[in-house]
Amino acid sequence: MTRAYNFSAGPAALPEVVLRQAQEEMLDWHGAGASIVEMSHRGPEFMAVAAAAEADLRHLLSVPDDYAVLFLPGGATTQQALIPMNFASPGQRTDYVLTGHWGKTAVKQASPYVSAHIAASSEANAFRDIPARAGWQLSPDAAYVHITANETIHGVEFRDIPDTGDVPLVADFSSSIASEPLDISRFGVIYAGAQKNLGPVGIAVVIIRRDLLERTGQPRADIFNYASHAARDSMLNTPPTWNWYLAGLVFKWMLAEGGVVEFARRNAAKAALVYAAIDASGGFYRNEVAVSARSRMNIPFFLPSTELDARFVADAKAAGLLALKGHKAVGGIRASLYNAIPVAGAEALVAFMADFQQRHG
Repeated sequence: MTRAYNFSAGPAALPEVVLRQAQEEMLDWHGAGASIVEMSHRGPEFMAVAAAAEADLRHLLSVPDDYAVLFLPGGATTQQALIPMNFASPGQRTDYVLTGHWGKTAVKQASPYVSAHIAASSEANAFRDIPARAGWQLSPDAAYVHITANETIHGVEFRDIPDTGDVPLVADFSSSIASEPLDISRFGVIYAGAQKNLGPVGIAVVIIRRDLLERTGQPRADIFNYASHAARDSMLNTPPTWNWYLAGLVFKWMLAEGGVVEFARRNAAKAALVYAAIDASGGFYRNEVAVSARSRMNIPFFLPSTELDARFVADAKAAGLLALKGHKAVGGIRASLYNAIPVAGAEALVAFMADFQQRHG
């Protein structure tokens, strides 16, 4: 069987070696006589899987000891509601910097609980860049400042971590976590749905500076309380064990491949190939994001007509290049180049782009 290159924005491609290991272990995990999906989350087998996953993720991301690492059901949108519940008083000001669709979603999820102030936004420019830091309207009394590190739909990425002083910086890293080295200590909270760079859909990773767990926040049940989850090692309730197990396999794969330093090199190479093809096309392919804000993970681009967009997607699928249709909010084409996409995948895409332009340009 020949596997296609899957450029899906999420759920995204998983490393083939991880899928094959999961396949091999599906019926009988390490001689236990049962599948990991059938085992108690409180049994010694899964407890060892969970502990190894956390240890490997801490190693992979160089997470400081004064940060808790949580593995929680759901995805990033759930965290966008839990963050104001846990770290802000009712109605307290929180500052949000909007650079795309998911930043707007974060504001929507937070608004029932806090005063979600738009400190800066690039919406007037169709989310084609990052607002200049000098223009951000931040309050020293805000509970936190929230950014979306990489916007998957609009293809915009923060290339520099903003300094927010004594106000904790909270960041959605769903689509760029583990894609390059990151100084975790610059953040109060980092959260990420796993289904792009860390594993399958259905589990989220939340990394929290431990002193923030002491904040009173808002009245909430234990299940919505990060401190309660941290105290119970993310097993306050039955966790999504299969997802956690698969994420752990992805962490081991990333470490074996050379860690985030190696993936930073690969991701830069992949993005450079695709952007070079776009920029050299004479306008046949068009990316509208400011060069300084171009995402390494998600590259949206447009052809001269919607008819050609559709033809491109269909022909690419026939050539073994999957899931290149742009998000419905913006249209066009989108190539997602997460860690599991090899450089050869970007090379195959670029070769197809050249051939398609020759036939239709």
